[in-house]
Amino acid sequence: MKDFHHTEVSVQSEFVCDGDDGYMKISHDNVSITFHCKNETWIPSNGGATAFMDTDYARNGKSILHEECRYWDKQRKVPPTASVFQKHSSSPEVVCHATGFFPKPVMITWQKDGEDVYEDVDLGETLPNQDGSFQKRSILTVSVEDLQKHTYTCVIQHSSLEKEIVLHEEDIRILNPGGAPIGIIVGVVAALVVLVAVVAGIGSHCSRCCCWWWNCLLEEELW
Repeated sequence: MKDFHHTEVSVQSEFVCDGDDGYMKISHDNVSITFHCKNETWIPSNGGATAFMDTDYARNGKSILHEECRYWDKQRKVPPTASVFQKHSSSPEVVCHATGFFPKPVMITWQKDGEDVYEDVDLGETLPNQDGSFQKRSILTVSVEDLQKHTYTCVIQHSSLEKEIVLHEEDIRILNPGGAPIGIIVGVVAALVVLVAVVAGIGSHCSRCCCWWWNCLLEEELW
């Protein structure tokens, strides 16, 4: 007759999914061993790593880490933050922007009076954010008259949402309200900078000159 003895063992595991910088740490009774994906090496807490650099051990560790990361990526769902805006009130471009969402797949569409719009729509690529989430934008080109005459909406669909996000005309933000387009403002500022440089150059090389366009006299003692 055989006598079986059962011992309860508690093992803790930690997974950090960060591409080649990811690692897996397994701990038991104040002793741990960590697999580093970048150099494919198991490193015990006592520092004796040489016995765990075997190819089979490395392959198994990498496989386990990738499977765990893939599983948690599938479980992770972060809803997007959505906004719709124009650079200025007379701009023909209306931008619908979604950011901070995970996983990557997302749908951004435009509707006009309840019907899908495909023409005059520029759908951008899905781009990564620094925190591992994603962002995407869709630009609708439409005249001010048409925007006022019809009902336009931006619809955002994502797996993290129980209900799609719908942004209406009243949600549109004007980035530069009541002012000239940003390009014009930048152009004016640049022209003023050049003008100041010209005046400074004249003053540094002329002892006395008349500036007909500035209506002033540049005296040597003033420079």
